[in-house]
Amino acid sequence: MTAVVEEGIRYPFAEPPTPGAATEVAQGVHWLRLPLPMALDHVNVFALDDGDGWTLVDTGLDTKKARAIWQAVLAGPLAGRPVRRVIVTHYHPDHIGLAGWFQAQGAELVTTRTSWLFARMLTLDEHPVPAAETLEFWRRAGMPSGMLSSRAAERPFNFCDVVSPLPLGFTRIADGSKITAGGRGWIVRVGHGHAPEHATLWEKGGPLVIGGDQLLPSISANLGVYASEPLADPVGEWLDSCAAFQRFADPRHFVLPGHKLPFTGLPLRLSQMIENHRGALDRLMDHLARPRTAAECFVPLFKRPIGEAEFGLALVEAVAHLNHLLHRGRVERVLDANGAWLWRKPT
Repeated sequence: MTAVVEEGIRYPFAEPPTPGAATEVAQGVHWLRLPLPMALDHVNVFALDDGDGWTLVDTGLDTKKARAIWQAVLAGPLAGRPVRRVIVTHYHPDHIGLAGWFQAQGAELVTTRTSWLFARMLTLDEHPVPAAETLEFWRRAGMPSGMLSSRAAERPFNFCDVVSPLPLGFTRIADGSKITAGGRGWIVRVGHGHAPEHATLWEKGGPLVIGGDQLLPSISANLGVYASEPLADPVGEWLDSCAAFQRFADPRHFVLPGHKLPFTGLPLRLSQMIENHRGALDRLMDHLARPRTAAECFVPLFKRPIGEAEFGLALVEAVAHLNHLLHRGRVERVLDANGAWLWRKPT
């Protein structure tokens, strides 16, 4: 174990476990990593030793490769003992993808009500081509016409492609719920913004925090607005959640995140996450000296070119930041001749 320090954030474990292996980061708490077929090429999951079995926190996508890795892990590092419970931090596919697969083998699913409802609804809501509401949302956001036409004829991302069917029934947790797992007591603290009702687990009286995507080092969680709720304000929810977590954060906390490396320095990291978005909002206001569509706001937000593969995630995050400014009366919007919203400073 070799510690790495970067901008005041310390990483006690410099290297992640290889697929199929496990790193014990605290007594009875094992860190595993599953591959993802995207730029962010992994998700962290954690196995908590309950003696006669295991509690997992998050699962990875439902793919043949991920199932094969899990089968190797179960037979190897997890010593053939059964998975009795799966705690899911939030409904995104890389976190809940194999929860139903484990349920079918007898595991209990534990998550927030919103996470379960979203995941179950989306796995049942398959679309061969994008829905009319999605196309309209993309048009309003200023997606280029050629890209819009191309994507209108393509199969969009569907949860059911990478999320195992979820049986009817789960165990609900909410903010303030208490859980025992891995020989430790945990308190559930809920955040919002990246996903509604995202559960984080804080060891009662101890240093461990399982952060999911709500508490990440070195990268920013995507804050997106979609056609299902086009006027949502996930940026405001995220900032409020970071501020709420600051009341509990302590330098001794050791955070086990959904991506990247486990880290210490949570109070600093929460301040960084708040300031990162405040800075982006200020740059965006400068950029809106003349009217822009959401698709024309990538440069001030991301400070780098955005390719077609990343365009969708960048677009929903641009709308999220613009919505936040709109809700606070800092910008206004009007429709242009192409049916796209033009965002601008109030006249």
